[in-house]
Amino acid sequence: MNLPREGRLADGVHLYPVHVYYEDTDAGGVVYYANYLKFAERARSEAIRALGASHGRLRDESGIVLAVHKLAAEYLTPARLDDELVVQTRVLRASGAAIEIEQTIARAGTRLFAMTCTVVCVAKSGRPTRLPPSLAAAATQFDPQISPTPKVIKANGR
Repeated sequence: MNLPREGRLADGVHLYPVHVYYEDTDAGGVVYYANYLKFAERARSEAIRALGASHGRLRDESGIVLAVHKLAAEYLTPARLDDELVVQTRVLRASGAAIEIEQTIARAGTRLFAMTCTVVCVAKSGRPTRLPPSLAAAATQFDPQISPTPKVIKANGR
């Protein structure tokens, strides 16, 4: 698959190309486990940029940063030196202060790695804060079912 360096958003999924370099591998030419997280982080950054909401712009215009709150990763089969990989990024949910994201890394259509992570908006004070309206609206480009405005839940749970 021929992708631009910054990747591309297509059918609700951001596709980001990764070439595995020597520095990404261990002595046996296998990608070191932590580097999958780096590949995923780069892809998330480019996906956000593709939506017109880069990390720098969010910080400068809204005074917020995005921070990983939790993640679950599954290593399925190893990537190797000189592999051409594609990171797929998809927003599952966006509400309140959080965005839940699913990412997979594949080689020639074979899934090597899968993870879900939740990123939260954090204010300069260090406390979670609501998604800026521009970011909440941008998340709908991944899935029109994602509401651009957070649902309000009353004290009685309805």
